[in-house]
Amino acid sequence: MTEKEKAAAGYLYNANYDEDIWNDISRCSDLCHEFNQIKPSDRKAQNEILRKIFGTMGEHIAVNTPFWCDYGYNTSVGDYFFANHNCQLLDGGKITFGDHVFIAPNCLFTTAEHALDAEQRNEGLEVALPITVGNNVWIGAGVIVLGGVTIGDNTVIGAGSVVTKSIPANVIAVGVPCRVLRKITCEDKKRYPMYGES
Repeated sequence: MTEKEKAAAGYLYNANYDEDIWNDISRCSDLCHEFNQIKPSDRKAQNEILRKIFGTMGEHIAVNTPFWCDYGYNTSVGDYFFANHNCQLLDGGKITFGDHVFIAPNCLFTTAEHALDAEQRNEGLEVALPITVGNNVWIGAGVIVLGGVTIGDNTVIGAGSVVTKSIPANVIAVGVPCRVLRKITCEDKKRYPMYGES
């Protein structure tokens, strides 16, 4: 079994000293570098590069620079996806974003988890646990999402949160570690004033 096959199956794998993995990471790093050099207003050229990076990509995508991703092909992005400055995807495992996902600046999604045993860790062994983000999710500024986490549809993750466990749909969740604060209700439509309404 190759190291990539071990990673996909959820086993410890050699992420640091395997030539095939380093070739994949180097390819994606070069594409990210190329993406980050494109004029920010040229979304068409940016999206051409993103289509080479992401495994699958929907329509109406906007990613602000800088952006970094480890493998790219392990990440799936739905329609109407927006990632603000300094989004990082450590996608040794699958990262799946639904439709209408909004990501604020300085967010990290990391599937990588190094071995707890020092000897295994020094051998370069780690595990890659998938991340799934549902539809209509807003991730606040500076959020870290760890591997093995699912975030349900319509949920808001508050700024600065560290998401270590799955979060259900239709809630606001905040904190370190991130916990459900409350459900999102119809009253939330009245939180901000709308022009023309008294």
